[in-house]
Amino acid sequence: MRLFQWVAVFILLIACINFMNLSTARAMKRAKEIGVRKVNGAVRTALVAQFMLEAFIFTVVAAVFSLLLLQLLLPQFNLLTEKNIISPVQDIRFWTGIAILVFVTAIISGSYPALLLSSFKPISILKNNFKTTSSSILFRGGLVVLQFSLSMIFIVGMIVVTRQVDFIHSQNLGYKTENLIYIPITGNIAKGFEGFKNEALQKSGVVSVSKMSQPSVRLDNTTGSVEWEGKDFSTRPIFSHTAVGYDFVKTLQATILQGRDFSENFADSAGYIINEAALKIIGYKNPIGMPLTFWDKKGTIVGVMKDFHIASLHVPIDPLVIRLDGPTSWGVALIRIESDKTTEALAQLETVHKKVNPDFPFSYQFADEEYSRLYKSEKVVKQLSKYFAFLAIFIASLGLLGLVVFTAEQRTKEVGIRKVLGADVSQIVMLLSSDFLKLVIVSVIVASPMAYYLVNVWLKGFEYHIDVHWGMFVLAAGGAIVVALLTISFQAVKSALANPVESLRSE
Repeated sequence: MRLFQWVAVFILLIACINFMNLSTARAMKRAKEIGVRKVNGAVRTALVAQFMLEAFIFTVVAAVFSLLLLQLLLPQFNLLTEKNIISPVQDIRFWTGIAILVFVTAIISGSYPALLLSSFKPISILKNNFKTTSSSILFRGGLVVLQFSLSMIFIVGMIVVTRQVDFIHSQNLGYKTENLIYIPITGNIAKGFEGFKNEALQKSGVVSVSKMSQPSVRLDNTTGSVEWEGKDFSTRPIFSHTAVGYDFVKTLQATILQGRDFSENFADSAGYIINEAALKIIGYKNPIGMPLTFWDKKGTIVGVMKDFHIASLHVPIDPLVIRLDGPTSWGVALIRIESDKTTEALAQLETVHKKVNPDFPFSYQFADEEYSRLYKSEKVVKQLSKYFAFLAIFIASLGLLGLVVFTAEQRTKEVGIRKVLGADVSQIVMLLSSDFLKLVIVSVIVASPMAYYLVNVWLKGFEYHIDVHWGMFVLAAGGAIVVALLTISFQAVKSALANPVESLRSE
């Protein structure tokens, strides 16, 4: 929510900059109007009030259109975010917020143009000696840099968010989530799990069956009650833990580094499997057969598993102790099915469930879908970041186009003279484009450090994340420059192809 609030502020700021830029660029066209008004007695405060009122009217009209668009787009937004957000049109606080937003936007966008336009000297204007000051040109250039800097940040953010979300879904979790399903352990399944397991294994498409106290994608049971030889009792490390059935490693398709999985051929009721993170804390050099006490129950380590993710990539892999489960009334059955027999296997499992556990409905979850749900908000950010980046660069390009059109109009006679003296289209295009392209390049240089800082702040929320490298900034800069170049070239080529006779006829 905070992220999107800042996004909204920045996009609104880009739009305000457009208004300021275009208003000051049109100063020449309104100069005579201002001069005549001042000669007829208009004071500066009256002119400021007029221009501020114009900005306020623009903002009110924009707010009305935005509210209409909100009603049209809100259902699609709810569909994308899986929310049920409604417009609080009956809440006075909503309208108060809108009123404050309109007022602040009008002040930000209208104040500088109002002060600038009202400061013109009537004598200079009416004698045609009025010229745009260098400070005004510099200010407009600074606004263009700010606009495209913000757009550059949005583009870099979109690239980083997209790649991080793709990285999440391509990350090796240490086991295979594909074709792994969870079925809740309820009723008769809890009372006679082995019977359910044997029935399921006889069905087509079922590869292996085990059980677990919680789904593997979100183990959140923790304890500090783990003891071993040589433990420093001044520390109390926290371990995650879970109870599993036979064939757990086989069903999960995880990796045993040392020792073995739990087996019915051994007395494993007092055996434990630990992961690499737990082994680092315990410190055994040869852990297999070494003593371990869990919840005051003494046993030995029978296996060491390769670390696998038991939660989202936001957090590091916790040390994990796995024990063999006895009869239980809760947890999930882990079932590995063949990839090309999903529908058949599910139908067969439903038949077994109805037979063994008729008092409970058949339900299941795919492990990969459960894992994907851990990153629901990141997927929403990924989608919305694309829209926001497009919107930011689109609004900035509109402002740039307006400035290019204004500049081309101001230099119409210059372009005509240059064409008469032999300048070709490419030279005219470069003449009109170079100054604006320089501003865009400056914005890339200014925005890159800020974008680097912001995306790294976001990535710090993940224990496992991509590295931010220079190629992302080159891609973002290239996109911004290409969009700016297309925007500028559209008007520059049009001006370069114009007939010089039309512009020089009055000379």
